[in-house]
Amino acid sequence: MTAIDLGIPNLGGLDLVPTTDEPQKAKDYKSDQEVRWCPGCGDYVVLNAVQSFLPTLGLKRENIVFISGIGCSSRFPYYLNTYGMHSIHGRAPSIATGLATTRPDLSVWVVTGDGDALSIGGNHLIHALRRNVNIKILLFNNRIYGLTKGQYSPTSGQGMVTKSTPMGSVDTPFNPLSLAIGAEASFVGRAMDSDRKGLTEVLQAAAQHRGSALVEIYQNCPIFNDGAFDVLKDADEAATRLIPLRAGEPIRFGPNQEFGVKRGDWGGLDVAKVADIGEDNIVVHDPSITDTSYAFALSRLGDQNLNHVPTGILRQVERPTYDDGARAQVEEARAARKPDLQGLLRGKDTWTVA
Repeated sequence: MTAIDLGIPNLGGLDLVPTTDEPQKAKDYKSDQEVRWCPGCGDYVVLNAVQSFLPTLGLKRENIVFISGIGCSSRFPYYLNTYGMHSIHGRAPSIATGLATTRPDLSVWVVTGDGDALSIGGNHLIHALRRNVNIKILLFNNRIYGLTKGQYSPTSGQGMVTKSTPMGSVDTPFNPLSLAIGAEASFVGRAMDSDRKGLTEVLQAAAQHRGSALVEIYQNCPIFNDGAFDVLKDADEAATRLIPLRAGEPIRFGPNQEFGVKRGDWGGLDVAKVADIGEDNIVVHDPSITDTSYAFALSRLGDQNLNHVPTGILRQVERPTYDDGARAQVEEARAARKPDLQGLLRGKDTWTVA
């Protein structure tokens, strides 16, 4: 694909994306390919949510691209009636970076898993986030390697028994949101495959954001790690564990909103009963705080046992994007001097090989 200049002004998170002439429906984004995941896989729910969400963007399907790496989640491009590419293990962010830089008229999405993104692809992920490339990354986290049949992954909990850790994992698992925030991602969110409304809200915000957006999606693998997030789907347990984040509102949760988030020791955040700390000491959520320490503290509220799980948008800030900067440099160089390909090829720095 070659870069083009249509002269259309910036629309939301995109540079050059014309809107569709007619309203679209979810069926318009369903490809003719048979969807093939294991029965009960959370990927079905996420796919359905994405297909229903994409028409709300008002974009032409040819202006939307989904790029994946390797893994169960990476089948996504086959099932969407958009442009797509099933790439290589862990390298989807790199390919997406090239595409977003050369084609500002495209909405570029990456679909990846906790193994694909955080193991072999870890280096590519953190640099795409650090550079603030205008791409949207959906990281499906099921805490297991599903496609290769049940080895532990970078997000598997300590002590987890798998085919590759028969005596229990001794690794310390990654917290994907903490990793993303540490890499200076300008948008970081979390949703669950079973929460259609919450997932759609985060996806819509990510789509409108200009810069790198990482959305972690808790997704169940019914074959190799079934029930990994069941505690968050039980009504009673979810009420005391899930912490919904809403910009401009105090961070409260619980069956009767009796719990809240307060400033803790050493600059962190803690959970406490509102009756004990008072209304005035509850933190009011502000994802636009530039300093990463606040969003990082939010991401650290829970542990691998899912005792407290913030959901929604943790961080949403504006900063220069890599692709904007790269394109500006190209234009500056082009304006400074007339391109001379032959002069470059036949310049002084040449050698004669005997």
